Formats: sequence, structure tokens, C-alpha cells
Amino acid sequence: MKEKKEAPEYTGFEALYLAALDSNVSFVIGVPGYPVTSLMELFLRKTAEKELLKASEEKTLDLEEAAAFKTMRDASKIPDYSARWLTNEKVALETALGASVSGRRALVLVKHVGMNLLSDPLITSVTHTIGAGLVIIAGDDPGAKGSQNEQDSRWYGRIAEIAVFDPASPDMAYRALRRAYELSEETRTPVLLRVTAGLEKTKGKINRLQKSSSPHPEFDRSIWKNRMVEKHRLFHSRTYPLLEAEAENTDLNEIRKRTAKNAGDGSGSGHGYLGIISSGFMSSVVEELLKKQNEFHAEVSHPEISHLSLGLVNPLPLEKIKAFLNSNQKILVVEESEPFIEEQIRITGKVYGKKTGHLPYGQVKIENLEFALEHIEEEILKPADTTSLEAKKKSRVGICNDCAYLPLYRYLSTLDVRVAGDMGCSVRSAPEPLAAVDVSFALGSAISVACGFEKKGIAVIGDFALAHSGILGLLSAAATGCNVLVLVLQNEVAAMTGGQAVPDLRKVVEAVTPDVSVFDIDASEEKAVDRASTEKVTDKAGNGTESGNEIEKTILNTKLSELILAKLALPGLSVIFIKGKCRKYCSGVLC
Repeated sequence: MKEKKEAPEYTGFEALYLAALDSNVSFVIGVPGYPVTSLMELFLRKTAEKELLKASEEKTLDLEEAAAFKTMRDASKIPDYSARWLTNEKVALETALGASVSGRRALVLVKHVGMNLLSDPLITSVTHTIGAGLVIIAGDDPGAKGSQNEQDSRWYGRIAEIAVFDPASPDMAYRALRRAYELSEETRTPVLLRVTAGLEKTKGKINRLQKSSSPHPEFDRSIWKNRMVEKHRLFHSRTYPLLEAEAENTDLNEIRKRTAKNAGDGSGSGHGYLGIISSGFMSSVVEELLKKQNEFHAEVSHPEISHLSLGLVNPLPLEKIKAFLNSNQKILVVEESEPFIEEQIRITGKVYGKKTGHLPYGQVKIENLEFALEHIEEEILKPADTTSLEAKKKSRVGICNDCAYLPLYRYLSTLDVRVAGDMGCSVRSAPEPLAAVDVSFALGSAISVACGFEKKGIAVIGDFALAHSGILGLLSAAATGCNVLVLVLQNEVAAMTGGQAVPDLRKVVEAVTPDVSVFDIDASEEKAVDRASTEKVTDKAGNGTESGNEIEKTILNTKLSELILAKLALPGLSVIFIKGKCRKYCSGVLC
């Protein structure tokens, strides 16, 4: 008798990948960034397999390579979709909208700050209406492990008035994405699905549903019979009520059993002491803690904790929440990163969470939840900062020690001019000991920011940031006669997000402005022996700092430093492309 195979476990991102395949998604587009890069790589890997399979069928591979892909000759094993990276989130969504209106289900992958860029076409598309299902997966970064800020993408659900799913587990992620495509087509609107790194690492079994079949709806031009004011009213009279009904009735919003055997189910019958409302990965954290309390020390904890787990958070299921509020004396809201749910229900006066100081803003860990439960009876005037100064120092990631641009950053810190950086590697040169960059607001912003300086300053921008949106700032600088020196760090990869290839825009820039120079720092390195064990560096504020224990360091080539000074002395717009290979990535692959 054959032994029954154990059902496989999948990570949250693998579950989303399978859900996209089963939803008949044919167009996948993404902009690299933590934490969604690893999800996009699942789609790109299969795209590469399709190309290799095609090559083997056309006999363009040698015998050994063809044999390696013999198992993939059955075309049904290869998903039929296209997937590719782009450099700009607004362009990514607009391209996906084009796929949607032509009847192709589309998926857009961005990190949370990318939502800021695509919000323009997103908000308009809601009343404009779309065609086939379109889902945006936004990767939030609680704790800002790989981002310039902490931001909560769920708020865009309220701004754009679209459905927002916030799954807690791989199975919920699978079901949420499957339903998201159906709901998108039922309402003719995009749908947002929020993920975090916590979901990516979570493993679990999933129950795959029957695959969706095509065709999918195309754009209905009859919407143009209505004026914009009528479109808006139709949306609120017909479409948004469908979303509200979905929130109240979906099984993704469920009340879990209480930890005590004699407690009610939290549905409104009976009355409990404490209820927890959570969403996303936090629901898994809550369940883990409640299970732990139930097994080990429920008798000294809160024996009547009920749990309302929300997988669809916009619109909020207000009737379900109202019943839950009525059935509990106190409510603790557990969510990352902002008090999205808490803000909407705290008017009841018995809601605790981030606003009351019981839980921290941003990332929430299990010890934070334990603290909140232990102090739920107390008024917390100011939550304690549990991160030590030493831990903060260790968590900060600086410029790579072998970075080709490190001498440039050291040189910039000695200049008496303002320097605008970007949200590429240059942002890591802002803190001491380098103190090279003064300000850095957003990806692609360096040129526009430097154009606002009182005197001629420097904009340091990577080639990825230039392609992302910095080119718009350059166009504006050229058109308005801006007084700025632009240093384009041309390493040909998106070094902060996984080494993706970057388009070469040098010819475009040369067409915009005549003053363009090119300098290859790899071809002209200069080294100086520093015999002191530590070097004293004076930053722009005049503060002395220890730079480290470097025996040998690379200094900036004299010709480049002279070129920078010469361009700073000239009025108007100047651009220097500084070529240097990223030591971590070479041509998009790990060295």
C-alpha cells in the first residue's frame, strides 16, 4: 500500500504566484523594491523557462541544453503570461490598464512608496472603469528594513475607494487574490492586495481552487454616455455598495474562537472582557500568542479573548465590527504600520492600540503584543522606545566598503555646496561619517530638489532613479535654465533592489542639454596609503568624526574632482555621467 503524500507547504508569496496562475493572469508587470522583488522573480523565472523551451523546440540550443528542458516540452506546464520589470510605477499601472481594457487580466507589483506614483491613474480608473480584472500587490515594509520610510498602503483604499485585501497566511493570500480578480471584474475597478515581508516568510498549506477560464471582459465604452459627475454618482450608488456587501459577507473576515472553553464566540451573543481586531500578518501573530497562552498560562492571562481577523480591510465590515464591539468590554487593535482600523473605530471610546500607546507604530512584534495585553488596564502616556541606541547603529546599512563611488562621496562631503541625493545608494552616504548628501526626499527627486537651491548645487542621482522619474526633473531643469550640476552614477543596475538592468539614457540626456561629460572611475582609480590607524574627517557642519580603521583607501581621481569644480563654476545645467561597476552586481547578476 502506497504511503499517502503529505500536502506541500507554500510561502505566502508562492501562494500568490499560484493564485495568479489559477486566475488566468496573462500580464504581470513590476517595479523592483523590497519586499515585492522576490515575488516578481517567481514570475520572471517561469518566463525564462518559456523562452528556453521555445529555443529548444526551435533547435537553437545544443543537445545538452535541450535535454535539460525535455521535461518542459508539454506546453501546458508552462504558464501563458508575460512578465517584465519597469522603472516607474505610474507607467506600470497605465500599461496594466491597457491590458485590462483589452480583456487581459493584469497584475502590478510595487512597493509601498510606489503607490504614491501610481495613485494618479489609480484614482481616475475607479470611476472611469476598466475591463478584465486588475490587481495591484503593494509590498509594505514595517520597520523600514529596505525603504526610506514606513508607509501603510491600506490608506490608498480609502483615498481611491477600492477594495483592499490584507491576507494573514498563505491560504488566505491564495483565496484573497483569487477573489480579488472576480471582484475587480464585478465592480469594474482595480483591487489592492497588501503584503509584508512577514507574509513572505510564513509557510502553510493551501487549498487550490478550480482554475479560472477566459475570456474576460473588455472595456465597456457605454460608460462614455455619462458625464464625470454622473460616473461618480453611479459608482457610489451601484459599485461601492457591492464592496461594502463583500466586506460584510466574505469568509476572509472571520471571528476566531476565544481562548477559554467557557467563552462565547464573540459574535455578539454574550459579553466578553477583551476582543482583538487584527489584519494581515498580525492576525497570525495574534493567533500564535493566543495559542501559547491557551496552552501554558491561560489561567493567569485573559481567559476571554476573542479575535476578529480581517482579510478584507477596505471597506471595513462595520456591521460585523459593531457586533464585535458590543460583545466585548475592551478592544485591542493589532495592525501594521499605521492605525488604519483603529482610527475608524476608536470613537467608541473603548479601543486601544497605537493611538493609546499600547502598541508601537510601524512593525509590531509578539513582545509588543504581550506588553499591550499586560497593560490593557493602564493608561499609557508615552510608549517606551524599546530599540537601544546600539541596536539602531547596528541596523543602519551604509555604503559598501568596496563601492566604486565611495571616493566620490568622501569628496562631496568636503565641498561647501548643497548636495541633493536620491533614494538609491546615495541616501546611505547622508549619515556620518560620510555626510556627503544633505537631503534625499524620493526616488528620482535629486535634480528637481537641487534646482530649488539658492546657489548652484549638486544633484547626485543613480541611473535607475534617472530612468524612474529623474528624467522629468532634468527636462524641467533644461527648459527653465536651472543652475545645477547633475552627477549621474551609471552602474547599469538597480543596486538597492536586486541588480535589475537599467536603460542607458545618455543619448536622451545629450539631446536635452549640450553640456554632458563622461568619466569612467574604474579606468582611473587612485590609491593613497593612509598610515594612521584612524583618520579624522571634518564634515560640513565642522564636526570631527572618526572614519574608521582603513590602512589603504581609494581617493577620487584628480581629473574628476577638477571637472566637478569646473562645472560648478559655470552657470546653468551641467551633467557628468560617472561610470563605475557595482561590486555587488555585474550586468544584473550577482558577481
